[in-house]
Amino acid sequence: MNERCAAFHALHHTGRPLLLPNAWDHASAAAYAARGYRAVGTTSLGVAAAAGLPDAAAATRAENVRLARALRGLPVLLTVDVEAGCADDPAAVADLAAELAALGVVGINIEDGRGDGALDPPELAAAKVAAVKAAVPDLFVNARTDTWWLGVPDPLPETLRRARQYRNAGADGIFVPQAPDAGTIAALVAGIDAPLNVLHQPGGPTLDELRALGVARVSTGSLLFRVALGAALDALDAVRSGAALHPEPPSYAGVQRLSGESRP
Repeated sequence: MNERCAAFHALHHTGRPLLLPNAWDHASAAAYAARGYRAVGTTSLGVAAAAGLPDAAAATRAENVRLARALRGLPVLLTVDVEAGCADDPAAVADLAAELAALGVVGINIEDGRGDGALDPPELAAAKVAAVKAAVPDLFVNARTDTWWLGVPDPLPETLRRARQYRNAGADGIFVPQAPDAGTIAALVAGIDAPLNVLHQPGGPTLDELRALGVARVSTGSLLFRVALGAALDALDAVRSGAALHPEPPSYAGVQRLSGESRP
């Protein structure tokens, strides 16, 4: 296994959750790197919205590759959210994964949720995972199931069933967003033989609580992108009303320096 991929795999086995901030452009990823985050993910909503495209509609293949190319010089381990692989054909999904890996990407997030609110058959999602692992064995494949997100009745047994299939297909981690409470998260950790990734939920369990539950990775998802958009609107309202800006934004010079954060 190549050194960077091995380092990313190892971050899921430290005994404490990997806090993964999700970026949507070079500036956001560079800012996370400057704060000392060793690994960064992308947010499919942020990448899609920044390009004027819908999320979860297989419309962002080119944007994912473009962003991976832009971020390849940053001193971070990059994992890319490819939605459901931007294709139904497992071979096409594997081609995208291989293209990203050639740009230095160490992981992908691949989901079974569809833009129409349905779930892919687990056999199809598992075939995508298997195709990616056959093409790029070192890549960390984080298989996401949207059973809670899309409102599957009695989601816990269906989540565990899908997790087993994805794990058997070669998935390195399982991502279950919107698991509703600590008891459910504990049941997922106990029932899934792979590092468990959850989505940070404001007001939900803290990082320390998630560590105690055995969670391996905590993603911010689209939260930081939405917070940034909200802060821009708040600043615009403050300009219009004459109010002070709170908090003080990063300086022009500070943002300018982010483009110099790339490694040689």
